[in-house]
Amino acid sequence: MNLLHFKYAVEVEKTKSITKAAENLFMGQPNLSRAIRDLEENLGIRIFKRTSQGVIPTEKGTEFLSYAKNILSQIEQMENLYSQEKQDIQTFSIGVPRAAYIADALVALVSKLDDKKAVEFKYNETNNLSAIDNVLNDGYNMAIIRCQAQQEKYFVNMLKEKNLSSRPIWEFEYLLLMSRLNPLCRLDEVSYEDLSQYIELAYDDYYVPSLSPAEIKEQELPDLIDKRVFVYERASMLELLSKIATSYTFASPVSDSLLDRYRLVQVPFSGNRRTYKDILIYRSNYDLSELDKAFLKELSLSIRAVEVAL
Repeated sequence: MNLLHFKYAVEVEKTKSITKAAENLFMGQPNLSRAIRDLEENLGIRIFKRTSQGVIPTEKGTEFLSYAKNILSQIEQMENLYSQEKQDIQTFSIGVPRAAYIADALVALVSKLDDKKAVEFKYNETNNLSAIDNVLNDGYNMAIIRCQAQQEKYFVNMLKEKNLSSRPIWEFEYLLLMSRLNPLCRLDEVSYEDLSQYIELAYDDYYVPSLSPAEIKEQELPDLIDKRVFVYERASMLELLSKIATSYTFASPVSDSLLDRYRLVQVPFSGNRRTYKDILIYRSNYDLSELDKAFLKELSLSIRAVEVAL
């Protein structure tokens, strides 16, 4: 059995297209189709079927692909372990929600690296779906996803099905983040009515396995707010907040140092008492590296610093 064919099948699953997978693999479509057929004949099962949504795995195909990804992951770990070249590189990879306290932990980790060794870090601020895909298909070792506390069980069940381990990192309520020049910051607590004349800055790429896109939007982006600008990059969000005094966003608690840097303030919000959780995920067969553990230690320190300041 050709392990290269395993990689081909995983790429087809990821792209839902033989044509797109062939492009990503830099090979001809006929050759990729032939390789998939050979793999199916060797296994004695049909791995994929064509649907209106594209090329998707069959029930047996889904089972095979789970094993294939685990095997490829173990081979990658073994190569990293025994490659002398890799031993001299400080590697770290994680997909995360757009959160200041997580970025603070990254800064602390990078500041303590061995400057005599090469460094290869991947830090991807993204949504839940992409963060999970980072771990399953893009070679990332860890990710952090964010969900409402009441949705945690749906995420945990979905992660188990994908052979991913998970553990909660932090539980918190969103606060309103805004400029110190925003008139709302003079209030002890802000309501939806208070927000009516102001502009919300929001991320529009939420993902919850148990809900439809319409249901997610209703929960995370209520119609009570009719002035909204969508932003997809945290640095731009902070720049807008600091320079547009009539803007605000809902955010996890941030450190005093970031508030001072951008001249921002955090204000409690009376209209939404939902509790959120940030959850660490990684492949079930993955052993955390020393750098992973160091990052998680810095993450705990970052959380503690924010909690003390609240």
